[in-house]
Amino acid sequence: MGSSQWPPKVSMELHVNNREKLLASLRQHLSDSSRPLHGFVLLQGGEEQTRYDTDHLELFRQESFFAYLFGVTEPGFYGAIDIATGDSLLFAPRLPSEYAVWLGKIKQLSYFKEHYMVSTTFFSDEIASVLQQHYQGAGKPLLFLLHGLNTDSNNFSKPAEFQGIDKFDKDLTTLHPILTECRVIKSKLEIALIQYANDISSEAHVEVMRKTKVGMKEYQLESIFLHHTYMYGGCRHCSYTCICATGENSAVLHYGHAAAPNDKTLEDGDMALFDMGAEYNFYGSDITCSFPINGKFTSDQSLIYNAVLDAHNAVISSMKPGVNWVDMHILAEKVILESLKRGNVLLGDVEDMMAARLGAVFMPHGLGHFLGIDTHDPGGYLQGLERRKEPGLKSLRTIRDLREGMVITVEPGCYFIDALLLPAMDNPMTTKFLNQEAINRYKDFGGVRIESDVLVTAAGCYNMTKCPREIGEIEGVMAGAPWPAKNISTHDRNGLEI
Repeated sequence: MGSSQWPPKVSMELHVNNREKLLASLRQHLSDSSRPLHGFVLLQGGEEQTRYDTDHLELFRQESFFAYLFGVTEPGFYGAIDIATGDSLLFAPRLPSEYAVWLGKIKQLSYFKEHYMVSTTFFSDEIASVLQQHYQGAGKPLLFLLHGLNTDSNNFSKPAEFQGIDKFDKDLTTLHPILTECRVIKSKLEIALIQYANDISSEAHVEVMRKTKVGMKEYQLESIFLHHTYMYGGCRHCSYTCICATGENSAVLHYGHAAAPNDKTLEDGDMALFDMGAEYNFYGSDITCSFPINGKFTSDQSLIYNAVLDAHNAVISSMKPGVNWVDMHILAEKVILESLKRGNVLLGDVEDMMAARLGAVFMPHGLGHFLGIDTHDPGGYLQGLERRKEPGLKSLRTIRDLREGMVITVEPGCYFIDALLLPAMDNPMTTKFLNQEAINRYKDFGGVRIESDVLVTAAGCYNMTKCPREIGEIEGVMAGAPWPAKNISTHDRNGLEI
C-alpha cells in the first residue's frame, strides 16, 4: 500500500506568528504590571549530544520552546526578540572551515535571515555586543530568560547562557508562564500540522492492522509504522517511543522501553495495544489502537473494548469550551465501570464504586494531555492549580477548563494489572465490588486503550484522528475491507498552506 498523503510545505509564517503572539502577551503583562516595554526575550536552542564518551552524534531534535518561536532545525543557535521594536534576532554558530569538508556547505547568515524569516542574523559569539547595541533603555539591558517547571517531567527549563551575560540584568520568572500559555492555544497553522501528523499516523495504524499476523514479533509492527510515516509522510521523528504491546504486555502502560523492547511473539487469541504517533516539523500526534491479533473479537474482548470505546465517545460528545477536564476523566471512569458491571465483572452500585475510587484500579492514568510540539505539551497546571491527591486523578496531566484552540488527547483505558488488582482484592473497601471469578478470567488479558487527538472548537470539538474504532470496522479492515484514504483527512484547513 502507498499513501494518500504528501508531506506539506511548511511556511515559517507559523513561527513568525508564534513570536508575535508571545510579544503581544508579554507586552500586555508588562503594561499591566507598570513595567517598561524594553529588554529582550532570549532563548538558547538545543545542542547536539554524543553517545556517552564516543563521537557518535545522536539525531538532533530542537528544544521545543526554541522550535516554537524560531522553527530552527539546526543545533547551536540562540534567538532573541526585542520587546521595544518587535525585531527578531537569530544567532548562528560560527562554524569552522572543516565543517564544509565533513558536513556540507556552510550557509551564510543571509540564508538564515531569509529562511527563518527573522529581522537580522549574527553569529552566536556576538550576542553580548549586538544586544548592547540594540538596547534603547537606560541602565543595563534586561534579558527575559526561560526558567520554569515542566509539570509532566518535574524538570526545569534551562535559561540561556553566553559569554558576557554578566553585563545584563536577568528576569527568570516572567517569561516561562507566558510562553507556556501561548503554546496551549494552537493557531490554524499549528492545527494544520497536527492534523497532518494525525493523517499520516492514522494511515500507518491502518497499515499495521492489515499486516498483523500471529507469529510476528511486536517490533515488526513498530517497524511497519515507522516505515510508513517516514517513507510516505516525511516524518523522521516519532513523537515518543512506540508502544507495541500484545497479550499481557498491553497492561504495561509505558511498554516499549529498553527493558521491555517490543519483542514478544504475537499469539493467537491475544489483544494488541499499539500506541504510536509520528512527528512532522516539530508537531506531533499520539494515537492508540487496540484490536485482536487474529482479527476477530471474542465476547470477553468485545466487553472490555466497547467499555473503553463508549468512554472515549462519551467524552468526545461532552467536550466543549468551559468543560472541566477532571469531570471528563470522572465521566470516562463511570462509563467503564457501568460497562464492567453490565458484563458481570463488577458487582454493586456504580456510585459507591466511584466513591471508593475503583475506577483507578482499571484506569490508573489520566484521561489525556495537551498535544503539540511535545507529546505532553506544557501548560496543564496554571500557577495556583494543585494536583489532585486521589488515585487516578493524581495522574491527570491537566485539571483545567477546556478552551477553544486546545488540542488534547482522549485516551481512556481498561487494564488488568496485578499490581493494582491484588491490593484491591485485599481491601475491604473495594473487594466487595470485584467478581473474583470474572477477574481471574481476565488475568492475562492485558488491557485496552483507545486514544484520539481532539481539537476543542467554539461549538464543541473535532476528532483529528481517523482510525477504525468500531468492532465491525476493525474486523473489516483486518479482513481486507477498504478504509478509504481519501476519507482520512476531512479537517477544514481553511485553504491555508502549512
